[in-house]
This record gives sequence, C-alpha cells and structure tokens, in this order.
Amino acid sequence: MKNIFGGIQWAVFLLASSIAAPIAIASVFGMDAADTTLFVQRTIFVLGVACLIQAFIGHKMPINEGPAGLWWGIFIVYAGLIGMVYPTMEASLQALQSGLIYSGVLFIFFAYTGLVDKMKKLFTPTITFIYLLLLVLQLSESILKGLLGIVTDGDPIDGMIVLGAVIVVLATFYLMNHKVAWVNRYSVLFAILFGWLVFFLLNKAPGVEFGSGSVFSLPKVFVFGPLIWDSGMFVTALFLTILLIANMMASVRVMESVLKSQFSISREDRIKQASVASGLNQLLAGIFSSIGPVPISGAAGFVSATKSPSIKPFIIGGGLVIAISLFPDVMALLASLPAPVAYAVIFAIFTKMVEMAFNELTEADDQKRAYKVAAFGLMIGVGLMFVPPESTVNLPSVLSATLSNGLIVGTMVAIAVEQLLLWKAKKN
Repeated sequence: MKNIFGGIQWAVFLLASSIAAPIAIASVFGMDAADTTLFVQRTIFVLGVACLIQAFIGHKMPINEGPAGLWWGIFIVYAGLIGMVYPTMEASLQALQSGLIYSGVLFIFFAYTGLVDKMKKLFTPTITFIYLLLLVLQLSESILKGLLGIVTDGDPIDGMIVLGAVIVVLATFYLMNHKVAWVNRYSVLFAILFGWLVFFLLNKAPGVEFGSGSVFSLPKVFVFGPLIWDSGMFVTALFLTILLIANMMASVRVMESVLKSQFSISREDRIKQASVASGLNQLLAGIFSSIGPVPISGAAGFVSATKSPSIKPFIIGGGLVIAISLFPDVMALLASLPAPVAYAVIFAIFTKMVEMAFNELTEADDQKRAYKVAAFGLMIGVGLMFVPPESTVNLPSVLSATLSNGLIVGTMVAIAVEQLLLWKAKKN
C-alpha cells in the first residue's frame, strides 16, 4: 500500500510539472483543440515510458523525465520558420520529429564512444552548485508568475488566486516538515489535493472539459509524416544532444548526491546506461511525434522533501502515467488542476534545490577557485535570462535556442573556466 500511494504521488507530480509544455507548444503551432489533446496525450505517454526505461535499464534512480527545455526552445524557434524555411506547419513539425530520431541515435553513439564517461568528470561540486542555482533562478520567474495567476504578460494580479497560492505554499511546507513520517512521505500528494480543494472553494478552479468522443485511445506514431533527412536539423540535433547529455549528467549527479548525503545510499556509475536510455527515449519521442524528454533535476528536491528514495513507487508512478494517458477523460480531469496549485508545490520543492546547491558548494576542494568559477557562470547565465528571445531570431536555430537558455550556457562557461583554472594550477 505504501508503494501504491507513493506511485500515485509520483504520477501526480510528473503530470503537474509536465503538462504545461505540450499545451504551450501546441498553442505556438496553432493546433486546434483536438490536435492539442492528442499532442498532450502522446507527450505524457512518452514521459511515462521514458521513466520506466531509465528505471529498468538506465540510471535506475527515481528521476522523473520531463519535456526538455532545450527541445521546447527548438520547437518555438522552428514555429517561427514556417513560411520562411518550411512551407507549412506540418513540414516544420516533420523536421522536428526527424530531429528527435537523429538525437536518439547520437545519444547512443556518444555513449558507446566514451564521450559520456569523459563528460561526467567535468561535473564537480562547483559545477553542480552553479547548475542548480541557475536552474532555480531560470524557473523562479515562471513559478512566481504562476503563483500570482499571471498567464500572459499584462494580466492583472488576482488577490483571491494569490491568497489561495499562499495557503497552499504554507500547507506544503507544513506537510513536508510534519513529524508523522507517513504524512511527510506523501506531502506532495496531500498538498496538491488540498490545494485543489482550496481553489475549488475560492471558485478559482477551472472546469473540466470532457467529451473527447472516446473512452480509450492509443497514441499514434509518426503523426507529422515519415522520417526525412534535414541537414540543418541534423546539425541542430548534434549540438542539442551534447547539451542534453550535460543536462542529464547534472540531474544524475544531483540525485546521487541527495541519495548519498541524506539516505546513505551509494549508487554504481551507470552514466553510460543512462545515456543509452536517454537515446531510446529521444527515439520514442520522435516515433510518437512528441517532445524530447530529459531527466529532471527537480526530482532530487521531490525525493528530499518526501523522504522517499525508493525506486518501486517511482516505477508504479511511471506505469500510472502511461495508463492515464490512454484515457482522454482522465487526462482532461488532470489538466484541470489549477496552475497556481502546481506552482505552489513546485515552489516548496525548489527551495530544497537551493539548499542542495549551497551544500554542494561546501564540498568543493578549493573554495577560492569555486567562487571564481561561480562568478563567471552565474553572471553569464543569469544575464542571458534577461536577453529578449526576439533578439536572437536572426541567428542560426541551434544558436538561438542555446542563447535563450541561460542555464546551459552558464553551466558550460563555468565548466570551461574551471577546467582552465585547473590546467593553469597543474601547469604551475
């Protein structure tokens, strides 16, 4: 029973933190309601399967898969190329679908050529600190806007939504720090259910839109057309895969640190297997015409908050997500979760991420060098977060998507600076 409730909690957390991305991308491409529903279904199905692939043959840790922010950025960039590079929406989506296949093959290629093993050595405690802090800073704007009920720029702040969000945030912290172990363990699930009730009583919960026409629906494959060769997309996928590998490694490194420091659990090095599993997940995303997944660093905050490091509830949660995705009406019900509730719970979880970041910094061998590296990584990473996306539209697609992601650029700069300082120290 403990594993079942834990699985439900994982499923709800995964859905609450992932459902916004496919809806946003569908909106950018101008999909109608029916196509949006199917796109969301395929994405959630792929995320559920991706979790199980990692759990059984990949890193074998409770790290949920979510829509990769880098792929999200590439999708938005390619939506802007319709009418210029690609004649129709379908042609642009077909190129993206093929790009996911390219990325999957490249992931597996890099795993078996040893590149992945070499890259893991670059993720020192200093780099992990920078990555975690940039991750929190990058998402803080979206989280705060969500708590205030701001959906689009210019929306007025709704006092009732703010009141409800504050109540849910306080309730989440209370449940996470509860003295009763089982309450603490299922704090995220209880917080979401409580928050849903609060917003229902405040009359701020959206209605449920059923009526999809079918009770059970299997996701379709190659919805945007057959696989094609697109040299520009291949170059984009090549650079994107290298950045996704860095993202994956950071998530694995953070979870390893949490399991070791808080639960005294040491894990064998399975970064090669995790890379192969990520490759399979990219292939799966391409086959089912969805968004490419990536292991989410926020899982470490979830495990830390719920005191639940076991892999069994995670596997059950992945299975539940797959099952839920096959029933459109259940998907519609979950999609009606008030966004401020999800953001309130994520806010509490990400405060744990900030704690982890500073704990990582204390593990650095040379504090003076760590501060120098952090200065470069944070200055550049945070600075890029303030650069308007419109300013990069004339750049090549991969460069545009990369520069709009301060998290990845800041982390890469920090790695370069640290390796340079280490090389100089060794030379001297």
